[in-house]
Amino acid sequence: MKKLLQAFFNYQSILYKAFLFIFSCLFIVYVFPKKGQFKYEYRKGQAWEYENLRAPFDFAILKTEKELSIEKKQLKKELPTYFNVNSSIQKKVESTYTQNFATYFTFPVNSKRYKRHFEYGLNLIDEIYSKGILPLNYKHEGGKKVSLIKDHAETEYNFDQLLRPEDLLEFLNKNINSTSFASYTSLYYKILFESIEPNLKYDIRFNEQQLEAAYSKLSISRDLIPAGNIIITKGELIDATNFQELESLKLQYDTRLYTVANIYWILLGHIILVGLALLMLMLFIYKYRPVIFNNNTKLTFIFSNVILVVFFTVTVLNFDSSYLYIVPICILPLLLKAFFDARVGLFVHVLTVLILGFIVPNSFEYMFLQIMAGIVTILSVSELYKRANLFISIGQIIFIYLIGYFAFFIIHEGGIEGISLNILGLFVLNGVFTLFVQPLIYLFEKLFNLVSDVSLLELSDTNSAFFKEFSDKAPGTFHHSLQVANLSESAASAIGANALLTRVGALYHDIGKINNPVYFTENQRGTISPHNEISPKESAQIIIDHVIKGVEVAKKIKLPDRVVDFIRTHHGTSKVYYFYKKHEELTGEINEDDFVYSGPKPFSKETAILMMADGVEAASKSIKEPTVEILKEFVNKIINMLLEEKQFMNSNITLAEIEIVKKVFIDKLINIYHLRIEYPE
Repeated sequence: MKKLLQAFFNYQSILYKAFLFIFSCLFIVYVFPKKGQFKYEYRKGQAWEYENLRAPFDFAILKTEKELSIEKKQLKKELPTYFNVNSSIQKKVESTYTQNFATYFTFPVNSKRYKRHFEYGLNLIDEIYSKGILPLNYKHEGGKKVSLIKDHAETEYNFDQLLRPEDLLEFLNKNINSTSFASYTSLYYKILFESIEPNLKYDIRFNEQQLEAAYSKLSISRDLIPAGNIIITKGELIDATNFQELESLKLQYDTRLYTVANIYWILLGHIILVGLALLMLMLFIYKYRPVIFNNNTKLTFIFSNVILVVFFTVTVLNFDSSYLYIVPICILPLLLKAFFDARVGLFVHVLTVLILGFIVPNSFEYMFLQIMAGIVTILSVSELYKRANLFISIGQIIFIYLIGYFAFFIIHEGGIEGISLNILGLFVLNGVFTLFVQPLIYLFEKLFNLVSDVSLLELSDTNSAFFKEFSDKAPGTFHHSLQVANLSESAASAIGANALLTRVGALYHDIGKINNPVYFTENQRGTISPHNEISPKESAQIIIDHVIKGVEVAKKIKLPDRVVDFIRTHHGTSKVYYFYKKHEELTGEINEDDFVYSGPKPFSKETAILMMADGVEAASKSIKEPTVEILKEFVNKIINMLLEEKQFMNSNITLAEIEIVKKVFIDKLINIYHLRIEYPE
């Protein structure tokens, strides 16, 4: 049992990576739609690239969305619109009419004229309510027929037979003009306008139920293709007709394939493909980004983001596939570039899009658009902490989506007629949602203890409380760090490394000297050195310890690991040469281990640049009468010595890039010493 536990602790990092890989693979396959993959890829407007395709079974040709929409509109016109009749309204109107009649008609109350005009008005009311009055300002969107529901009985009329309140005067003119009451039309209009109320109420719920019931009876297919019939021949152009036939076959193929037996084979296929994609991601990180591979937190962050992107895409796909492009996939490369580098961001983005290509409709079109958008994202955002850069990048992403969609649309349809503005709106929303990358960066920094350019910008503030303390206790080291930061930043920019990260690393690389500043020459005043009172071995140990103490201070002030790496590696495994030689002269002993930094060696371009800048800047103080030639020889000597010691063997910096760094250092030092290059006459 003890051996088993020991083995577990020894291999826990590898076991965790295996668990992360298996969990990610199974989770992604679990959220995938449970259906087979149609074995043919095709697009409207392209030639059929496969052999002649025959119907493998009898299948129905499904109607297109456009055809169904037309049929639904026609059905809506044919169905009657239903209104509920309120029987009590007419009695209320007659009562109001009776009360107000004497106000408008000034005949003697008991006269025949009074009674005749009064009864004529009642007849008008009865005529109006014999069919009904529509709600005020009602806009009719149905067909010609309406059905009035009164006491659970239906009576059908044409819509034109019903009266709108705003058409009352027209109704009266039509009914009164040919009678002896024509001269009283305006009086009847006034009293009836004040009295009548709509007695018909549009029943929204009942109308929708009737409409849905009618829609459910619509046939979704328009024809049947028997098994064995040729659907399309090799080289034939895929037009609207055979495209719909292929779409119908694909849908019914997926339905037939979904059986209890087949589903396990489909799942196995998905597991293999997703596992292969994730394995390629793991191998890429292992080979080209070992720092990330050895850090389980960073590896978890990458896989978590892949899972989240797949999950949200599948969720939208299950809800409504027409909203597929609303998912801001480009957040993924933005996040990974903010925390790592462009190559990791692009590689992970491409693999994620390939995984989604298994399940999305029009997979080629989807993958092409998303990969192009991802490339633009990586190329356009150089400094994410600058807000303008993010907005410019999002504008470019939207532009790529729009022109890509436009190109595919005209290929499929052979023109621009019918281009969907809804899809264009989705691309714009996609860009808007991509803006949420900024709060996500902050959230992931806290969750995974990572550092982004935004945090690096905050850490580079030399007016912070820590740097004020640093400059007070070790002013020489602080000034040295500023000079190294300037050299490092310029060199990093010249070779395309992360300039901001390099600058921040340089600012903090010597913070271990804050505890014993007088033991370092840049902080010493006068000619007396405390090293004169101790042995060379003890002096060397104090010098070497500033790296370890620097890491301790960094942990105390909670510096990110990416910055701590600069402290750990800025001397690599080099030797404290001065005290080594002094010890050898005094004792004759040769024990290099006591005078060598514990490392590790630099393992990135940025940390390699810092090592060179630190060595060059520190040693440049010893030059008494600098000239251009002396500076060139001096820089070459320092950096070549580091190369001979193989300090850069673990970093990914090339010899060509090192030559560029040398040139930058020489130019900077020439400016610092205010030297003028002498040109030949």
